[in-house]
Amino acid sequence: MAPQRKRVRSVADADTYTPVQVKSVPLVFAALLFDEALASLDETIVSTALPTVVGELNGVDHMLWVVTVYVLTCTLVMPVVGKVGDLIGRRGLFLASQVLFMVGSIVCGAAPDMMALIAGRAIQGIGGGGLLVLSQAIVADIIPARKRAFYLNLMGVGWALPMLIGPLLGGFFTDVVGWRWAFWVNVPFTALSVVICAIFLPIYPQHKSLRHFDVWGMVTIAAAVVCMTLATSWGGVGYSWTSPVILGLLGATVLFAVLFVLAERKAAEPIMPLFLFKNRNFLLATLGGFIVLFAMMASMSYLPTYFQLAHGMNATAAGYMEVPMSIAYFVASLISGWLISKRGKYKKIMVASFVIATAGALLLCTLTADISVFFVGLYLTIMGFGMGLSFEVLVLIVQNEFPAQIVGTATGATNFFREIGTTLGASVAGAVFTGKLTALLGERLAEHGGMDQLGVDVNSLTPAFVRSLPDEVQQVIAGSYNDAIVPMFMLMVPLTIAAGLMMAALKERPLAKTNEEQGRDR
Repeated sequence: MAPQRKRVRSVADADTYTPVQVKSVPLVFAALLFDEALASLDETIVSTALPTVVGELNGVDHMLWVVTVYVLTCTLVMPVVGKVGDLIGRRGLFLASQVLFMVGSIVCGAAPDMMALIAGRAIQGIGGGGLLVLSQAIVADIIPARKRAFYLNLMGVGWALPMLIGPLLGGFFTDVVGWRWAFWVNVPFTALSVVICAIFLPIYPQHKSLRHFDVWGMVTIAAAVVCMTLATSWGGVGYSWTSPVILGLLGATVLFAVLFVLAERKAAEPIMPLFLFKNRNFLLATLGGFIVLFAMMASMSYLPTYFQLAHGMNATAAGYMEVPMSIAYFVASLISGWLISKRGKYKKIMVASFVIATAGALLLCTLTADISVFFVGLYLTIMGFGMGLSFEVLVLIVQNEFPAQIVGTATGATNFFREIGTTLGASVAGAVFTGKLTALLGERLAEHGGMDQLGVDVNSLTPAFVRSLPDEVQQVIAGSYNDAIVPMFMLMVPLTIAAGLMMAALKERPLAKTNEEQGRDR
């Protein structure tokens, strides 16, 4: 008789924890931090280059896919690598993720058209998703939860630092040497990182079979995410929200989500065990992370375009406008990491995080076409500080709830929903922004002869071309861009308020002092 397959039904079903041996925690952590920074860099470096990129490749109508496809593929790969890493170890997966990220960068740098660029971004996203999840899981393997808050918040800085330099680099490359260097620059740094990680990443002692890997779970969740992203990207832009295409995609999203739950109930090794969702702190922290990423991606993706076309800045100057937000995020991450590591408590800091973020989002709803850029930077700084207090701590809260031997699965699951926030932040905000912008430009430019009279299609509208137009036309375009971006911030306010209420409902549990103690008595 064939042996029965073991199904993971609860935390108690997890196997005995086996410590991971590592020669040098500082060197391994430095390598992980470096790779997370590279993956994060490509979520931001494109933003300031985007208006020029899509103008040169004649694809303004595909603008949102340059951003969305990266975060979409990141999202799809996260629960898979989290689970597989728990089964067979994370070292080989991490190295493979690095190579895929480098290959995607090469494809993007050499892209002759928008379709090639989008394909390269998809490959990058597969690698980037692995880097983001596995780096956090490896930190959990080698550092106990009580000490981990500071390390994870340093990784939060590693995510925020590219936000600081990414838009600047994107603007610099666009203005000086060409936008393709925003992708070529990844290649030597990723190659160096592969060498470092090959030498210093820990060797995992236990290896399990992938014979019962959750294929149906992977297929159904991928289908659900793709349908959801297409619906939110096309809705209100290519199709009306009540069209059969959008309603069909939304219906397919629900159908595949139900099939995913059924698959997870039957899987021997589910990529996202259902017992995770019975844990209150997992649910609340994951929803909080979803909202942080939604708001961050919605604002960061299109603000550089707004600054270039609404305020007449060049790409480099537009990149500088996001510096205050990144610095505030950097400072807040260090503060919350230090306080939580010292006191072992996190609930009040999480509540304060979303109160501050809500204040920033409310202020951004007051933007006007003639507002001083100083105030825009100030409002972004307030929102960035609020988000920086909670971003990586929410991962720590989830990891502290479960045994160390399934920390990759839990980390992958929470990051999956966080990246759903990123995907929706990019696609929903992009749909709202581009749909509103197209309508406003068509309506307001009609008085000046329309786009045909100007001699350019709306899909080829670049900052350089706008600066060549008469002043009155520039003002119309600037006003249209401003009035199109404000609704994006209006979306954030109810979300951040809801997140603050969720943080107030967290159950504050002691942070484990050793990995063996993690997740006990849950």
